[in-house]
Amino acid sequence: MPKRLSLLLLTLLALPAFSQQGWRDEHGQLAPDTDSRRSVNGFGGSLLVTPDADWQAKWQTPSDTVPQFAVAKVVPRGQQVFFLIFFANPLLKEGGAADITCDIDVLRPDGKATFHQLDMPCFKGVINEPVTHTFLSPTVIGWTGDAADPSGAWVLRVLLKDNVRRVRVPLRTSFELK
Repeated sequence: MPKRLSLLLLTLLALPAFSQQGWRDEHGQLAPDTDSRRSVNGFGGSLLVTPDADWQAKWQTPSDTVPQFAVAKVVPRGQQVFFLIFFANPLLKEGGAADITCDIDVLRPDGKATFHQLDMPCFKGVINEPVTHTFLSPTVIGWTGDAADPSGAWVLRVLLKDNVRRVRVPLRTSFELK
């Protein structure tokens, strides 16, 4: 793994924002799918690149508090950003366990992968909250652009897979490295 990519782990927490039909906005209305937030056959995924070094503290709040994350659209060299993967409404195995994996690609402006990982565990275990809550995957990637990295649009692609439901949710976002 390149030195500027690091995996971080956290405790699973949840907040309401999903229904069986898809993602909901802050007013409870169905939100349209986007490249970085969508649902397929009842399983939802969302992807965020944030410069918030305190993302974990923002997430670890009471479930009735909606955390506010800054979105990284332009990233200066040397600034660390974090790739957050959210999911909602996984189908559970008998006993209440979810089995979610993800394929992750970080693509340089020329389209070449700087990070490529298939079937990374995104969450495996029992969920004791309503599955329609939004969960943050324990797989969080920290990334920092260094002097050798090309300027331009970097792309983050995640294929989020609910292995019990056998559904895949393709997610994509990008940011500009300056």
